[in-house]
Amino acid sequence: MQNKGFIKVIAVLTILVSLFYLSFTVVTNNYYKEAEVYAAGDPIKENQFLDSLSTEKVWLGYTLKQCRTKELNLGLDLKGGMNVILEIDVAEVLKSLSNNNSDPNFNKALALAKERHTKTQKDFVTVFSEEYRKLDQGARLSAIFSTFELKEKITPQSTDAQVEAVLREEMKSAIDNSFNVLRTRIDRFGVVAPNIQQLESQDGRILVELPGIKEPERVRKLLQGSANLEFWETYELAEIYQPLVAANNIIRDLKKTEGVSDTTETVAAELVAEKKDTLATDTSALKNDLLAELSKEKASSADSLQNLTEEEWMKNNPLFAVLRPHQNGNQVAPGPAVGLALAKDTATVNAYLSMRQVRELFPRNISFKWTVKAIDDKDLFYDLIAIKTNRDGKAPLEGDVVIDAKDEFSQYRGSAAEVSMSMNAEGSKKWARLTKDNIGRCIAIVLDNSVYSYPRVNDEIKGGRSNITGNFTPEEAKDLANVLKSGKMSAPSRIIQEDIVGPSLGQEAINKGLISFGVALLILMIYLIVMYGLVPGMIANAALLLNLFFTLGVLASFQAVLTLSGIAGLVLALAIAVDANVLIYERIKEELRGGKNIKKAVGEGYGKAFSAIFDSNLTSILTGIILFYFGTGPIRGFATTLIFGILTSFFTAVFLTRLTYETFMDKGKLLDLKFTTKLTENFLVNPRFDFLAGRKKIYLVTILLTVICVIALGYRGMNQGIDFTGGRNYVIRFENPVNTVEVQEMLSPQFEDHMPSVITIGSENQIRVSTNYKIDDASEGIDDEVVTKLYEGLKSLLNPDTTKDQFIQNYIQSSQKVGPSIADDIKTGAFWAVTIAVIAIGLYILLRFRDLSYSVGTVVSLIQDALFILGMYALLWGFLPFSMEIDQTFIGAILTVLGYSVNDKVVIFDRVREYTHLYPKRDKISLFNDALNSTLDRTFNTSISTLLVLTIIFFFAGDAIRSFSFAMILGVLMGTLSSLFVAAPVALEIQKKKQDKELQK
Repeated sequence: MQNKGFIKVIAVLTILVSLFYLSFTVVTNNYYKEAEVYAAGDPIKENQFLDSLSTEKVWLGYTLKQCRTKELNLGLDLKGGMNVILEIDVAEVLKSLSNNNSDPNFNKALALAKERHTKTQKDFVTVFSEEYRKLDQGARLSAIFSTFELKEKITPQSTDAQVEAVLREEMKSAIDNSFNVLRTRIDRFGVVAPNIQQLESQDGRILVELPGIKEPERVRKLLQGSANLEFWETYELAEIYQPLVAANNIIRDLKKTEGVSDTTETVAAELVAEKKDTLATDTSALKNDLLAELSKEKASSADSLQNLTEEEWMKNNPLFAVLRPHQNGNQVAPGPAVGLALAKDTATVNAYLSMRQVRELFPRNISFKWTVKAIDDKDLFYDLIAIKTNRDGKAPLEGDVVIDAKDEFSQYRGSAAEVSMSMNAEGSKKWARLTKDNIGRCIAIVLDNSVYSYPRVNDEIKGGRSNITGNFTPEEAKDLANVLKSGKMSAPSRIIQEDIVGPSLGQEAINKGLISFGVALLILMIYLIVMYGLVPGMIANAALLLNLFFTLGVLASFQAVLTLSGIAGLVLALAIAVDANVLIYERIKEELRGGKNIKKAVGEGYGKAFSAIFDSNLTSILTGIILFYFGTGPIRGFATTLIFGILTSFFTAVFLTRLTYETFMDKGKLLDLKFTTKLTENFLVNPRFDFLAGRKKIYLVTILLTVICVIALGYRGMNQGIDFTGGRNYVIRFENPVNTVEVQEMLSPQFEDHMPSVITIGSENQIRVSTNYKIDDASEGIDDEVVTKLYEGLKSLLNPDTTKDQFIQNYIQSSQKVGPSIADDIKTGAFWAVTIAVIAIGLYILLRFRDLSYSVGTVVSLIQDALFILGMYALLWGFLPFSMEIDQTFIGAILTVLGYSVNDKVVIFDRVREYTHLYPKRDKISLFNDALNSTLDRTFNTSISTLLVLTIIFFFAGDAIRSFSFAMILGVLMGTLSSLFVAAPVALEIQKKKQDKELQK
């Protein structure tokens, strides 16, 4: 093998990278265990413990917070939480950009575009423009969108193409801003390791994953609430400093007289004692800064205060223990920033300042709001800003007056980042008046109840144009510009897909996933040893383990999320890795039987197996890429793991194992290997089956099977899941076994004409309820209404006195919601995914083999494979004791089957091609039969090992992917048969006709 040094370098680097990234997971898990021990079951204390160490450097110079961002994350199906896809109402954005134009054709085009957009891959602006032109051929988009706000970008003379380009830019701006608002809300919500990302393949869709969420209704309100941009006048800290000191004393006295307890204070005191809370250091500095002022309020001297312990000082100054006022020496700092507080203490500060006795100390028109971002490099502290409100609670100036805003670099401030802003005529007047009245003071820019900036006014600003300066980074300036731009357009969002997994169900998934993975790995390793002997088997097994290590390392380095379906992908990738080893070992056995010595046989075996392994792996990766592009959630997790697993398996099976053999053999070792055992030394040696003799009968059987599948699909149809129909699923666990028919009868009166479907999931005391009740209704509270109906209908099966909240917390293990719009998109995406996969594989086979017969044979057999699985599901759903719904996971199984099945075809056709070059005058039927027989041992070993893995997944991995594994089992069986009896015969017929035509010439 050439380039041995290069292979060694790549292997060492990959090992080091994998060790580096996986080490963060080990480190964070150790700290999680420490937190659990310290908290003793109290989640508040657990989070407090982890927060206290977040900025401590714990590994290789990285803080705990940084380590947590680099660890291998588990998906929500493994640890519980909430997964949501939000859709920005892009039609409303366009309507807002038109200044709510009342033109009937415009509004009709919007409605038609909304309906059509769910059935096409085109962006919304394109679809809208096409619908608008259909209604009025001579109409120009500029007539609708040449508004005052867009006058600098769109004029009455602008072409439709120019208008569309501006609309796309504005649409992207609205979506980006909604994304930023959601990201900020989630960050402030306090979720550990959230994931939020824009789905690039769709207009205005945003994926949000929130692990550990236990208040789904609160999250729904948080994500779907509208954001208002406001400009507020502010108070100076000097104006409210005395009331602030008085508030601290009142809170202290109330705590003493009323015995008010404070969990945060208790936890902080405990952490101070252990010297593990950053707050300890900061309270010490805070105490010194406030001594002079506090000594006026107390009879004791500053010296006696200095002698107070940290815990005593915090107890005597409850407000200042969590809110540090801004001071310059002994002077109050200028500006509206009242003080800073740790993120975890902001709720405590809010509670203190909301107390009736405290509110009475401050002016009536004061309101306190936190900055949107932390003010320090470690992201620990937030500033509290004093806002001056109005009697009606409405801001003096709101965001709808902003025409445009952009981030730029100042020419006068050393290229510092700043934001330029322009307003419409009405806004210009109000802005001039507001700035004139507040010269020398600050104006706060507030979005979503958080302060983004509070620039100081130096002069009256006329004309509506102004620059906002501050210590902005370029990213912060860009964010602020997006915030200001959001004021001119409405971008409401709604939840169109939702999955909630309870922590107990997540833990069960982890246990089942690990069991299935461990058993499958063990079976694969034993199988290789039994088939090929101890040494070859162990070398292949070492490659499997190294492949697993590399795959997890790559996943961690890309910050990918490991899901339950991802574990299935990992197991399947190992089966594909076994396939590569089987191909190589079977080739080596052939070379040994041909009389070559072991070193020559190993070299020839690896060389001749390379093209088949490369082609089969590449086609599997193609299907994985298609899965990733068209899938969401767990399907993407499966595709990601599968792709990485195939890439690493190719490296370990093809290069590292060969390097191992050649290294030992160069030293005179492993020269007596036979790559067989007593059980397998005569197994399928020189088989002589005539696979093609009865091919016409096989054609009839294939046609008959196809007709049966088509009839089943037409007569019974498919049991479509809510992914394709829209609806809600709830997995509910009771303490005792329940009868699904009785449960359905209990729920029927609650859901009126929408009879829910009830099936058993896993054990007899766990069911899944599916309903499409009011799935089109996007109004607030509809999700709660459905849960209420479940609670009322199932009351008799619950423990006495169980409340609705207890029902949600203790009985509902998971829930899922798919809106009708995304269900249509998923169905369309599934169709295109399968279609594109078949076409892509066919084109690749044509490109690789340069013979149409191989492509036609492959495509026909792949269609037969897919049709067989669909037909079996149509025949068997309702009869087998597990869910056989057609959903995204099922489509993932179909695509994976196509990728797996084509591997077999590639291996066979690769051997046919080889024999064609070696024996060009041999009869085609004999040539194809020889190729099928010579690859039969590989076909058998790969199919059996893969079926073993899938069977283990089917029985041990749980209900979440049982349907997936069953579809894969059917696909492997049919894929193996179609390779022998469909793909090869079809290719043979085409080549025979071509050969006959050439002979006739």
